[in-house]
Amino acid sequence: MAERRAKLAEVDPVWAQIMHEAQEAVAAEPLLGGMVHYSILHHPSIERALSYRVSLKLANQEMSEQILREICDEAYGSEPELAQAARADIVATYERDPACHRYLQPLLFFKGFQAIQAYRVAHWLWTEGRRDLSYFFQTRSSEEFGVDIHPAARIGRGIMIDHAHSIVIGETAVVGNNVSMLHSVTLGGTGKEDADRHPKIGDNVLIGAGAKVLGNIHVGHCSRIAAGSVVLKEVPPCTTVAGVPAKIVGEAGCDQPSMEMDQLLRGDTLGM
Repeated sequence: MAERRAKLAEVDPVWAQIMHEAQEAVAAEPLLGGMVHYSILHHPSIERALSYRVSLKLANQEMSEQILREICDEAYGSEPELAQAARADIVATYERDPACHRYLQPLLFFKGFQAIQAYRVAHWLWTEGRRDLSYFFQTRSSEEFGVDIHPAARIGRGIMIDHAHSIVIGETAVVGNNVSMLHSVTLGGTGKEDADRHPKIGDNVLIGAGAKVLGNIHVGHCSRIAAGSVVLKEVPPCTTVAGVPAKIVGEAGCDQPSMEMDQLLRGDTLGM
């Protein structure tokens, strides 16, 4: 057993850590044994565990869990990047969310992580031309998690959505790698235009709670958007914007705002 665990840790350290934590969780709270076994310990890989969790959450009377699991298994089998992105999302959540103390928590309990994984399968379906099925995933994710991400949107790795209530990401939005956002964030359009109309978010950006970024505008890498801001114009890299409408109020204050998760507007940031 120890040898198998060591080999797994070399090949897939994230999954090995989740398996280890799952065993500890069952020992500490036997009443969760069934849930933890069905969600984690019964599965040979993180791909199978993700398929199980996503299909369990999105199943309803119109689409059975079994059918959804087959769809998810196909997606993870066809596109290894889906599970690689999920691993990065787990690590991002563990490193940035002070309420996350174990790798297994996002997989079992955090709807932001689960919603992003549902989106990733929906996006795969979209790129495969299976548009109606991808819309089903979007609809069920919105109903189940309160997170509405269009399947055509493009979202990178290492995404952390804290609380994840009332998140909206539009069809032509692009989100870079290692982005952190809090609840009630909107990446939306400004009217009824149907072309490229949604924001493009760079890498390592922090988007505060309640922020609205509207229109086909670029938010530069390593920038910060303060909570409650309404962003209607381009945001240069490595800056902080705040207000309604948002204006530049200073530098970002650190190299990677999405990692630091520092949302305070201090005097030095404001140029005071």
